[in-house]
Amino acid sequence: MPTVNLNDQLTISIAVTNRAQSAKWYHTHLGFEEILSSDEAGWTELKTTVPGVTLGLGDTDKASPGNCVPVFGVSDIKEARSALEDKSVKFDGDTITMEGMVSIATFYDPDGNAMMLAEDLTNTQ
Repeated sequence: MPTVNLNDQLTISIAVTNRAQSAKWYHTHLGFEEILSSDEAGWTELKTTVPGVTLGLGDTDKASPGNCVPVFGVSDIKEARSALEDKSVKFDGDTITMEGMVSIATFYDPDGNAMMLAEDLTNTQ
């Protein structure tokens, strides 16, 4: 039984050197549609053709192929993080909240592979 109540959303996060150019490439070649872009957050998110799966493009100065980070959707990030911390899962700093957008927390598997939890804040009032 899972210790974290994941929802039906998954964002695959990749670091890119030019978000606009990359978003256009994914649209042209794979048919992905842009659903949000924030220069302040350095983030563009694309709807894929797979239900519940989005592709997140994050700013980076230098491309590093193989930098994929799965981002698992949760309904309550505090509860999910606490459940993982109770099992001694290592997190990278505090949970980050971008008001009206998302709360995120980065954690690592035993091999140091980064993953994230994300609570969608766009529909909360």
